[in-house]
Order: sequence, then structure tokens, then C-alpha cells
Amino acid sequence: MGSGARLGLALLWLAALLLAGWAVSRTLELSGDLRKFMPAPQTPAQTLLIDELGEGPGSRLLLVVLEGDAPETLAAISLAMHDALARDGAFALVANGGDAGLDAIPESLRAYRYLLTPNLDRQRLDTGLLRDALAQRVQDLGSPAAALIEPLVPSDPTLEMLAVAEALQPAGSPQRLHGVWFDRAGQRALLALETRAAGFDPTGQAAAVAAVHDAFDRARGQGRATLAMTGPGAFSVEIGTRTQREASLIGTVDSIVFALLLMLAYRSWRAPLLGALPLATGGLAGLAAVALAFEGVHGITLAFGFTLIGVAQDYPIHLFSHIRPDRSPRDSVRGLWRTLATGVVATCIAYLTFLASGVEGLEQLAVFTIVGLGTAGLATRFALPALIVPGQWDPLATPGLATAWRAIDRLPRLSATAALALAAAAIAVAALAPGRFWENDLSRLTPVPEPAMKLDSELRRELGAPDVRYVIALETADAEAALQAGEALQPRLEQLRVAGAIDGFDLASRYLPSAATQRARQQRLPGDNELKLALAAALADSPFVADAFDPFVADVARARQAPPLRVADLAGTPLATGVDGLLVQRDGRTTALVSLSGLHDPGAVARVAQQHGGRLLDLKQASESLVAEYRGRVLAALALAAVLLALTVLASLRSLRRTLRVLAPMALTTVLVLAALRALGVELNLFHLVALILGAGLGLDYALFFDHAGEERDEQLRTLHAVIVCSVITFAVFALLAVSSIPVLRAIGGTVALAVVCNFVLSLLVTRRPVATYADQGAHAP
Repeated sequence: MGSGARLGLALLWLAALLLAGWAVSRTLELSGDLRKFMPAPQTPAQTLLIDELGEGPGSRLLLVVLEGDAPETLAAISLAMHDALARDGAFALVANGGDAGLDAIPESLRAYRYLLTPNLDRQRLDTGLLRDALAQRVQDLGSPAAALIEPLVPSDPTLEMLAVAEALQPAGSPQRLHGVWFDRAGQRALLALETRAAGFDPTGQAAAVAAVHDAFDRARGQGRATLAMTGPGAFSVEIGTRTQREASLIGTVDSIVFALLLMLAYRSWRAPLLGALPLATGGLAGLAAVALAFEGVHGITLAFGFTLIGVAQDYPIHLFSHIRPDRSPRDSVRGLWRTLATGVVATCIAYLTFLASGVEGLEQLAVFTIVGLGTAGLATRFALPALIVPGQWDPLATPGLATAWRAIDRLPRLSATAALALAAAAIAVAALAPGRFWENDLSRLTPVPEPAMKLDSELRRELGAPDVRYVIALETADAEAALQAGEALQPRLEQLRVAGAIDGFDLASRYLPSAATQRARQQRLPGDNELKLALAAALADSPFVADAFDPFVADVARARQAPPLRVADLAGTPLATGVDGLLVQRDGRTTALVSLSGLHDPGAVARVAQQHGGRLLDLKQASESLVAEYRGRVLAALALAAVLLALTVLASLRSLRRTLRVLAPMALTTVLVLAALRALGVELNLFHLVALILGAGLGLDYALFFDHAGEERDEQLRTLHAVIVCSVITFAVFALLAVSSIPVLRAIGGTVALAVVCNFVLSLLVTRRPVATYADQGAHAP
């Protein structure tokens, strides 16, 4: 087969990959639900944390600040944004402290106003109350608020509807200036938004954030005002944008580096094309396997999966470097296959144990990497040789290779005693280094800039937003019991607020009283005759005419006879926003949540919660314990993988001595990298573990091929050429990741880059065998 035909086959392979990639992308469903990478919760706090991460109101909250212009201008922009966003279906709540928003309250709820507010709990709807209310309405109708008040007076002279509308505003609202919320300094306008999209829905959150910016741009016009936005959704969009931008840049640079180094190493423009085909085939196969086996492919699976199968880029490089001029590429790969297959199988075993982790995200990662690595190995073995022109390149002719080999051959061997001593020293450094060994705080892994985090904390204080760490949970049999429990707890919480233990609180019964409370309020409402007599007496000295209040009498009658409102009755109404986020219904039981703001005395709050059958949950502690359990599962899986990996290598090499020599660089590199990270003050996280797994796979690959080279000089030269090319490319790729601003990428990049250096050096000093005789060396010298 001529070189043109081989090139045509390579291009046909590439075209098939592009077509298959397009087909997979058409059916691929991406998921951003972080809960897929969390183990099953074991405690109430962990269960609540998992729910809140994805669907809780805290995960859907966006906080907006407007500044940079006159307060009156900012207020006008805030009102315009409120009107625009309130009509946008992406938002369940838009609050800026503006008008009560009575139009948003459906007619079906208006008759219930006397059952929803506590205003009549201490004073009956009698002549005295009506007389005072009517006198106040006369004053209101002569004020600037007349346009708002006048339509309400005939049916609601006591303005209970306004009380219901005000209850829809967040608890602990900030000060109002020019009709909207402002910060304490009166220089920045504030808005609080709740998206309908769940926190784990990156597409929905991105659409909501874009809608906010669009509304602001239209409202600002050519003004000087600026907008800043915080909250989980805003942060996730920023993280996604930054990650995509950096990943795109790094991916582009990596591709260029990969192509240039392969062209330099093999002095052929065909090498990059041929070298990329097995890796691309493996990645596509892994992606297709995950898409078929699971409902949705998690974004982390894609990011980590393509990182972990990066070791597959070494497979074609080993083939290229071991091609002999006197043998066909197919014969050359046949001689390599046992070693190459051992590396593929051993690396896959490391990920096979993830299938038993019980965590769907790890299971996806296992399927992706196992299928990807296996496919890349098979593509290198059976498809790639047919595309290589025999005699196209000879690695032994690489300038400087023989000189480097001679210098390396003079290096002293690392004895078993020295290796054990080095390992013991590294373990001691890793264990005794100051600071925590493991990092369990997820917040420290966020790439969100520190100023943005500070602004978020500041806005939460200004808006009285709930504390994201603590919440009170009241476990009950059903929603009615949950609402009654909240009502019983509310007076004690108010005492804690007055005492300074908390700044504020919010609970579902604030929006929807229990059925028992609603019935009690119905009993306090006057009958038709009693109300008409009281109204007539109140109107005696009033400018209002008696028949103007017939709608009021009719509404009170409806409220007195109406069945109590239930949670299900609120669906599609503004009240549902407050209730749904604070009543969690699961497994036939209901949990009433009490969100807290400004928690200053957790002990006092915990005691009050316990006295009422609830508990104060620390979601930060729950997240840390969940991370620790997750890490424990990963470590257990890796321990099992290490045993299986060693047995696989032993079965392939059939020699305990050779097996130990192959595994030693990988094991020693792992403890050395751990020691280096700990000595630098790094607290290890799950991403470091992922990087160590990848580093171990690379080290095993280097050692296996140095062992395969045996004592023959030419084979050692070919292996040295292959390992140098592999390690330089891998080091360049991950060194670039190490300077990323994304903590995840930085952790993986720095760890793998360090592991590449250690694995390369230790494979030379431990696994590479000395040549048979120096006479042979001289005889074969170029």
C-alpha cells in the first residue's frame, strides 16, 4: 500500500470520528447535578445538604446590587428591572422592596387574607377597628399613595391584602429609599431574585443570569450605573465561563504542543495526525459508552475522563519509537503488544474498582476511562500499523539520543535499601508536615474571586438573606404537623432575635398558617349581621357611603366559610415560593425548615430547637463529613485496585523480581509527590487523588517499557526515545494546567507534572536494566 493510500485511510478514519462525534453529541444529555458525585447521605444533615445543593431555595437565590449613579436613578433602574423580570418565567420571585405587587396575587387567594395574616388575632373586626381603619383610609386617599389604595378600599378597608403582599417579601428586608431597597449607606440599590431553575441546572441558571443583565442594560440605557450579581447561580455561570475559556485556551495550546513535539521527535508531519487517532477514538468510545449506560453524562465525567485517558496518548508514541527499519509496523507492534496490553489492563483495573463505589459519578468515570483506554489500546494494536509507511522514520537516528543514553547509563542504580529509606523519609514528611492532611472544605476549592465572595457575604447581610451554614429542621408526619411545629417555635425564635442570638429567621408558617390556625381565625370573624352593624356604626362619622363596602362584607363571608388553604392549593401562586423552599416532603414525611440569618449563638438556638423536637443542622459540618466519606470510598477502591494491579503485572511478567522492579517507581513516586505537596503546605483533596491515579498509570507505563527493553542497547534507545517523548508531552500539558486559575485544574496539573518527573527519573534508576556488556555497547554505537 502506498503512502497516499495510507494517508487516505487516516483521513477516512478521522472523518468517521467526526461523523460519530456528531452523532453522539446529538443524543448526549449533559448533567450538572453535583449530587451524582456524592455518596449516599447517612445523616439528616447530609440528606438536607444533598437536597439543598440541587433544589433548595438557597441554591436558586441571586443577589443583585446596582451602583455608580444617583440614588434616584438607581431606584428607577431597579423598578424597571423588577417589572421586566417579574414577567419573565425564569424567576419565581423578584423582590426589590417596591410596591406590594398586588397584581401578582391571584383572585383565588384574596378572600383568604383574613386567614393568612395575624392582624386580627389580638383585635376583633369590630366597630372600633373599622372606625380607625376608615379614618386612616380617608388620609390615605389624600396622599400620594391614593392610586394604590383607592381600588382596595371597597373590599378591604383594613388593607389585609397589603399585609399578605408584604409577607411575600424576604424576612429581614433592608431599608427602602425612593420606593426600593437600598443598602445602609443609601448608595446602592438591591434586588433579591429566586430562579425557577434548580441550582444544579447550569443551562437554566445561565439563562436567568443573562435575563438579569439584559433587563439591566435596557433599564440603564446610556447611564453610568453598574451591576454586580452574586449567589450560587451567578457563581456557577462565572465558573463555567472561566473554566470553558481556560480549558479552550489550554486545549488549543496542548494540541499545538502535542503536534509540534511529535513532528520534532519523528521529523514527519504525519506523526501528529496518526498519534491523535487512537486517543480520539478512545475518547469518543468512552463517551458513547457512558451515554448508553447512564441517563445523563455529568460534566465532571467529561473533564476528568478526558484527563485520565490522556495516558492513551503514549500508546502510539511507543509504537512509533519501536518501529524497526527491517520489520513492518505490524510486526513491530506485535512485539510490543504484551507490554502495551499489560499497561492498558493494569490501568483499567485502577478504575474498575470505582464501579463498586456506589457513587454514580465515579461509576460514569470508570466506564468512560475503561472503555476509552481499552479502545485506544486496540486501535493502536490493530488499526494504526496499517497507516504507517514502513521505514518512514528511525528513532535511533535522533540527534543526541545516543549521547543522552550514555550519560544515563553512567548514573548509579537506586538500590532496594536506598529506595526503602527514601520512601520512609517521604512518608515521614507527609505525615508530620504541619497543617491538615486532607482538605474537606468545598468552599476553598471554588475559583470564584475573593472580592466576589466578600460581596456575596455583604449583600446577604444587607438583605437579611438566610445563613447558608445553619438551618433548623423539624421532622413531622405531614405538612399540617410541620406548619403547627413552626407556629409553636416562632415565639421562641422571636425571643432569640430580641436577645441577639439571631438577626432574623424565616419559616413556612409565616406564609401559610396551619389549618388549625386558619380555623381559629375563621371563628373570630363576625357573621354577616354583626359585621354590617359594626360597619354601619363605623360609617356614622365617615365620608364613605354604606353600600360602597358590600364587596368587603362578601369577602369576609367567603373567608368565614372557605376550607383552609393547604400546601397543594398554593401551586402557581407567589405564596408557593416561600412555602415550597421551607417544607421538604420526602418518603411520606415532611420536614419544616427554619432558615436563620445572623446566627450569633448556635448553642442557644440548638437548645430551643431541641426543646421543640427539632435540631440545628450544621451544613458545613455535613458537607465536610460527606467529603470525608467520599474520600474514604475512593481510598478503599484504590487499595483494592493496587492489589489487583500488582497481580496483573505479576501474571504478565511471571517474575516477582521483575514485578517489584516495575511497581517500585510508581509506588515511590506516589509517596514522594505526597511528601512534596505536604511540605509545600498543600492540604490534599479529591482532585489530588485523581491526579495521583493518573500519575501512577504513567509511571507504570514507563516502567513496563523499560523492563520490556531488557539488556539490549538498541531496544533501550528506542524505549528511552519513546519515554522522553511521552514524558515531555505529558509534562508540558500538565505544567500548563498547573498555572490555571481554576483550583481543580491547578491541583491536577501540578500533581501530575511532578509525578511525571519523578516517574521518569525513578524508572531510569530502578527499572532500566544495564546493558549486557560494554563491548556490546561499543559494537552498536552509531
